[in-house]
Amino acid sequence: MSLWEYANPVKFMRLSGRLLPFLLGLTGLCLGAGILWGFFGTPDDYKQGSTVKIIFIHVPAATVAVSAWFMMLVTSLVWLIRRHHVSALAAKAAAPIGMTMTLIALGTGAIWGKPMWGTYWAWDPRLTSFLILFVFYLGYIALWNAIEDSDTAADLTSILCMVGSVFAFMSRYAVNFWNQGLHQSASIAVTEKQHVDSSYIYPLFLCFAGFFLLFVTLVLIRTRTEIRLRRAAALQARNTNA
Repeated sequence: MSLWEYANPVKFMRLSGRLLPFLLGLTGLCLGAGILWGFFGTPDDYKQGSTVKIIFIHVPAATVAVSAWFMMLVTSLVWLIRRHHVSALAAKAAAPIGMTMTLIALGTGAIWGKPMWGTYWAWDPRLTSFLILFVFYLGYIALWNAIEDSDTAADLTSILCMVGSVFAFMSRYAVNFWNQGLHQSASIAVTEKQHVDSSYIYPLFLCFAGFFLLFVTLVLIRTRTEIRLRRAAALQARNTNA
Protein backbone atom coordinates (compact mmCIF):
# COMPACT_ATOMS: atom_id res chain seq x y z
CA MET A 1 0.00 0.00 0.00
CA SER A 2 1.40 3.39 -1.02
CA LEU A 3 1.25 6.47 1.21
CA TRP A 4 0.16 8.46 -1.82
CA GLU A 5 -3.15 6.58 -1.80
CA TYR A 6 -4.27 8.79 1.07
CA ALA A 7 -3.87 11.86 -1.12
CA ASN A 8 -7.20 10.68 -2.47
CA PRO A 9 -9.81 12.72 -0.56
CA VAL A 10 -12.18 9.77 -0.15
CA LYS A 11 -9.50 7.53 1.38
CA PHE A 12 -8.19 10.41 3.50
CA MET A 13 -11.67 11.10 4.90
CA ARG A 14 -12.21 7.42 5.66
CA LEU A 15 -8.86 6.95 7.44
CA SER A 16 -8.95 10.25 9.35
CA GLY A 17 -12.50 9.53 10.50
CA ARG A 18 -11.31 6.27 12.03
CA LEU A 19 -8.25 7.85 13.67
CA LEU A 20 -9.88 10.92 15.18
CA PRO A 21 -11.66 9.25 18.15
CA PHE A 22 -8.39 7.64 19.29
CA LEU A 23 -6.42 10.86 18.74
CA LEU A 24 -8.96 12.86 20.72
CA GLY A 25 -8.70 10.44 23.63
CA LEU A 26 -4.89 10.36 23.61
CA THR A 27 -4.71 14.14 23.31
CA GLY A 28 -6.95 14.69 26.32
CA LEU A 29 -5.08 12.08 28.36
CA CYS A 30 -1.55 13.37 27.62
CA LEU A 31 -2.39 17.06 27.75
CA GLY A 32 -4.48 16.80 30.90
CA ALA A 33 -2.03 14.56 32.74
CA GLY A 34 1.00 16.60 31.66
CA ILE A 35 -0.39 19.98 32.68
CA LEU A 36 -1.84 18.75 35.98
CA TRP A 37 1.38 16.92 36.85
CA GLY A 38 3.51 19.85 35.77
CA PHE A 39 1.64 22.60 37.59
CA PHE A 40 0.56 20.73 40.71
CA GLY A 41 2.92 17.76 41.03
CA THR A 42 6.33 19.42 40.70
CA PRO A 43 8.25 21.56 43.20
CA ASP A 44 8.97 25.26 42.74
CA ASP A 45 12.35 26.15 41.28
CA TYR A 46 14.89 27.47 43.80
CA LYS A 47 15.55 30.55 41.63
CA GLN A 48 12.41 31.12 39.56
CA GLY A 49 9.84 29.84 42.02
CA SER A 50 6.49 28.77 40.56
CA THR A 51 7.06 30.98 37.50
CA VAL A 52 9.15 28.25 35.90
CA LYS A 53 6.08 26.04 35.55
CA ILE A 54 5.01 28.04 32.52
CA ILE A 55 7.59 25.85 30.75
CA PHE A 56 4.89 23.17 30.45
CA ILE A 57 2.94 25.42 28.07
CA HIS A 58 5.58 27.72 26.59
CA VAL A 59 8.12 25.16 25.37
CA PRO A 60 5.67 22.68 23.77
CA ALA A 61 3.70 25.52 22.14
CA ALA A 62 6.87 27.07 20.71
CA THR A 63 8.07 23.71 19.41
CA VAL A 64 4.74 22.95 17.75
CA ALA A 65 4.63 26.46 16.25
CA VAL A 66 7.93 25.88 14.44
CA SER A 67 7.13 22.26 13.57
CA ALA A 68 3.77 23.31 12.11
CA TRP A 69 5.51 25.60 9.63
CA PHE A 70 7.87 22.83 8.56
CA MET A 71 4.89 20.50 8.17
CA MET A 72 3.31 23.18 5.95
CA LEU A 73 6.56 23.36 3.97
CA VAL A 74 6.54 19.60 3.31
CA THR A 75 2.88 19.52 2.28
CA SER A 76 3.38 22.63 0.12
CA LEU A 77 6.27 20.96 -1.69
CA VAL A 78 4.11 17.88 -2.21
CA TRP A 79 1.48 20.13 -3.77
CA LEU A 80 4.00 21.83 -6.07
CA ILE A 81 5.54 18.53 -7.17
CA ARG A 82 2.64 16.07 -7.13
CA ARG A 83 -0.39 18.41 -7.30
CA HIS A 84 -2.28 16.55 -4.59
CA HIS A 85 -5.07 18.78 -3.33
CA VAL A 86 -5.23 17.13 0.10
CA SER A 87 -1.64 18.21 0.81
CA ALA A 88 -2.42 21.83 -0.11
CA LEU A 89 -5.55 21.76 2.05
CA ALA A 90 -3.58 20.25 4.93
CA ALA A 91 -1.09 23.12 4.75
CA LYS A 92 -3.96 25.61 4.71
CA ALA A 93 -5.57 23.83 7.68
CA ALA A 94 -2.37 23.85 9.72
CA ALA A 95 -1.69 27.59 9.38
CA PRO A 96 -4.23 28.95 11.91
CA ILE A 97 -3.19 26.28 14.41
CA GLY A 98 0.49 27.12 14.00
CA MET A 99 -0.29 30.83 14.28
CA THR A 100 -2.19 30.22 17.52
CA MET A 101 0.70 28.20 18.93
CA THR A 102 3.10 31.00 17.97
CA LEU A 103 0.89 33.52 19.75
CA ILE A 104 0.70 31.30 22.85
CA ALA A 105 4.49 30.96 22.84
CA LEU A 106 4.98 34.73 22.51
CA GLY A 107 2.45 35.45 25.25
CA THR A 108 3.73 32.90 27.74
CA GLY A 109 7.31 33.91 26.93
CA ALA A 110 6.47 37.52 27.79
CA ILE A 111 4.86 36.45 31.08
CA TRP A 112 7.90 34.32 31.88
CA GLY A 113 10.36 36.98 30.76
CA LYS A 114 9.06 39.79 32.96
CA PRO A 115 10.20 38.36 36.33
CA MET A 116 13.31 36.72 34.83
CA TRP A 117 14.61 39.52 32.58
CA GLY A 118 12.78 42.51 34.03
CA THR A 119 10.91 43.13 30.76
CA TYR A 120 8.11 41.55 28.76
CA TRP A 121 9.98 41.92 25.48
CA ALA A 122 13.54 42.24 24.21
CA TRP A 123 14.78 42.35 20.63
CA ASP A 124 16.56 39.06 21.17
CA PRO A 125 17.43 37.15 17.95
CA ARG A 126 15.17 34.24 18.83
CA LEU A 127 12.27 36.41 19.97
CA THR A 128 12.56 38.63 16.92
CA SER A 129 12.65 35.74 14.45
CA PHE A 130 9.68 34.18 16.26
CA LEU A 131 7.72 37.42 15.92
CA ILE A 132 8.56 37.50 12.20
CA LEU A 133 7.34 33.89 11.94
CA PHE A 134 4.04 35.03 13.46
CA VAL A 135 3.79 37.74 10.78
CA PHE A 136 4.46 35.11 8.10
CA TYR A 137 1.61 33.02 9.51
CA LEU A 138 -0.68 36.04 9.23
CA GLY A 139 0.49 36.70 5.67
CA TYR A 140 0.03 33.06 4.68
CA ILE A 141 -3.55 32.99 5.95
CA ALA A 142 -4.33 36.37 4.37
CA LEU A 143 -2.95 35.23 1.01
CA TRP A 144 -5.14 32.13 1.01
CA ASN A 145 -8.19 34.30 1.71
CA ALA A 146 -7.30 36.98 -0.83
CA ILE A 147 -7.12 34.73 -3.90
CA GLU A 148 -10.33 33.27 -5.26
CA ASP A 149 -8.83 30.46 -7.37
CA SER A 150 -7.76 27.75 -4.93
CA ASP A 151 -5.00 26.29 -7.12
CA THR A 152 -3.41 29.71 -7.62
CA ALA A 153 -3.69 30.37 -3.89
CA ALA A 154 -2.01 27.04 -3.16
CA ASP A 155 0.84 27.87 -5.56
CA LEU A 156 1.52 31.31 -4.11
CA THR A 157 1.18 30.26 -0.48
CA SER A 158 3.59 27.38 -1.13
CA ILE A 159 6.20 29.87 -2.33
CA LEU A 160 5.54 32.07 0.71
CA CYS A 161 5.93 29.00 2.92
CA MET A 162 9.37 28.29 1.48
CA VAL A 163 10.48 31.88 2.19
CA GLY A 164 9.05 31.80 5.72
CA SER A 165 10.90 28.57 6.48
CA VAL A 166 14.07 30.66 6.86
CA PHE A 167 12.56 32.40 9.88
CA ALA A 168 11.10 29.16 11.22
CA PHE A 169 14.64 27.73 11.15
CA MET A 170 16.04 30.87 12.78
CA SER A 171 13.42 30.86 15.53
CA ARG A 172 14.53 27.33 16.42
CA TYR A 173 18.31 27.75 16.16
CA ALA A 174 18.93 31.49 16.63
CA VAL A 175 20.44 30.98 20.10
CA ASN A 176 23.04 28.69 18.53
CA PHE A 177 24.09 31.42 16.08
CA TRP A 178 24.03 34.44 18.40
CA ASN A 179 25.26 33.87 21.94
CA GLN A 180 24.55 37.43 23.09
CA GLY A 181 20.77 36.97 23.18
CA LEU A 182 18.79 36.93 26.42
CA HIS A 183 16.95 33.73 25.52
CA GLN A 184 18.40 30.60 27.05
CA SER A 185 19.57 27.67 24.96
CA ALA A 186 17.26 24.75 24.29
CA SER A 187 15.80 23.19 27.44
CA ILE A 188 15.96 19.70 25.90
CA ALA A 189 18.53 18.62 23.33
CA VAL A 190 19.74 15.20 22.27
CA THR A 191 23.37 16.18 21.81
CA GLU A 192 23.71 18.71 24.64
CA LYS A 193 23.56 18.76 28.39
CA GLN A 194 20.03 18.64 29.76
CA HIS A 195 18.90 22.01 31.15
CA VAL A 196 15.74 20.78 32.87
CA ASP A 197 15.67 19.15 36.29
CA SER A 198 14.59 15.50 36.31
CA SER A 199 11.46 16.33 38.34
CA TYR A 200 10.22 18.44 35.41
CA ILE A 201 11.28 16.29 32.49
CA TYR A 202 8.56 13.61 32.56
CA PRO A 203 5.54 15.94 32.81
CA LEU A 204 7.22 18.08 30.13
CA PHE A 205 7.44 15.06 27.83
CA LEU A 206 3.73 14.41 28.44
CA CYS A 207 2.96 18.03 27.55
CA PHE A 208 5.03 17.70 24.38
CA ALA A 209 3.05 14.60 23.43
CA GLY A 210 -0.23 16.33 24.26
CA PHE A 211 0.54 19.44 22.21
CA PHE A 212 1.72 17.44 19.20
CA LEU A 213 -1.32 15.16 19.37
CA LEU A 214 -3.52 18.24 19.66
CA PHE A 215 -1.89 19.69 16.56
CA VAL A 216 -2.37 16.48 14.55
CA THR A 217 -5.98 16.16 15.71
CA LEU A 218 -6.85 19.75 14.82
CA VAL A 219 -5.11 19.51 11.45
CA LEU A 220 -7.12 16.40 10.58
CA ILE A 221 -10.37 18.06 11.66
CA ARG A 222 -9.63 21.25 9.73
CA THR A 223 -8.44 19.36 6.63
CA ARG A 224 -11.66 17.34 6.63
CA THR A 225 -13.56 20.64 6.86
CA GLU A 226 -11.58 22.10 3.95
CA ILE A 227 -12.35 19.03 1.82
CA ARG A 228 -16.06 19.35 2.58
CA LEU A 229 -16.01 23.06 1.75
CA ARG A 230 -14.24 22.29 -1.54
CA ARG A 231 -16.86 19.67 -2.41
CA ALA A 232 -19.66 22.08 -1.53
CA ALA A 233 -18.14 24.80 -3.72
CA ALA A 234 -17.78 22.36 -6.63
CA LEU A 235 -21.42 21.26 -6.29
CA GLN A 236 -22.59 24.86 -6.12
CA ALA A 237 -20.60 25.76 -9.25
CA ARG A 238 -22.01 22.71 -11.06
CA ASN A 239 -25.59 23.62 -10.14
CA THR A 240 -25.02 27.23 -11.19
CA ASN A 241 -23.67 26.20 -14.60
CA ALA A 242 -26.52 23.75 -15.06
